[in-house]
Amino acid sequence: MTNDAHSLGRRYLETLALFEDEIHLPDSTKPATRERHVLRGAIEPLPDDLAVFNNSICTCTKCALGHTRTKFVFGDGNPQAKIVFIGEAPGQDEDVQGIPFVGRAGQLLNQLLAGVGLSRRDVYICNVLKCRPPGNRDPEPVEVDTCSPYLLTQLSVISPNFLVCLGRHAAAALLGTQAPMKELRGRVLPWNGMQVLVTYHPAYYLHNGSQTAIGEQDFRLLRSLYDEISA
Repeated sequence: MTNDAHSLGRRYLETLALFEDEIHLPDSTKPATRERHVLRGAIEPLPDDLAVFNNSICTCTKCALGHTRTKFVFGDGNPQAKIVFIGEAPGQDEDVQGIPFVGRAGQLLNQLLAGVGLSRRDVYICNVLKCRPPGNRDPEPVEVDTCSPYLLTQLSVISPNFLVCLGRHAAAALLGTQAPMKELRGRVLPWNGMQVLVTYHPAYYLHNGSQTAIGEQDFRLLRSLYDEISA
């Protein structure tokens, strides 16, 4: 390095030292925080993060399912995800492991994500109900009403851009509609400042393998929406 370069560098550092108390640089070690949108029906004040919230509700017995479950199934994935997938309720595998979508339907969900270059690390996955209904029966209205504040709080804390309702029951609980899947599927619906995409539950494709292309099409649409805000 030349003497001139040394001199310039020294003068720069001396000048910087004169103003160091007035210079405020961002802390690069802290992740950027996303503005939270508190949804109506969410529990306030909002918890600091999902882990804190999980710890506060994981022993819930507000409905009968709290007495029959094996494990409370809170959610899984990126707590700052731009995409949240919502199913209806845990199944047998989820009840045992305490993690949503880990059975055959979950494996297919992983494949659909991989098909558009995403993984569970990129998204967040949860259910309307946090406990398994016996025999994997449909959620009952009282159970949905009891668990809804938990879901709305999760969504408020995460504040994603996109929600994907996996199946009719998830769409009904979130959107308050009883419209059939053929009217909801593949549409992008506005909801509380977010965009909602309704698609079939992966279990549907396990029983209707010829329809899997429909799911792949919906996931390609989701990817295109995701890329628009990520550009």
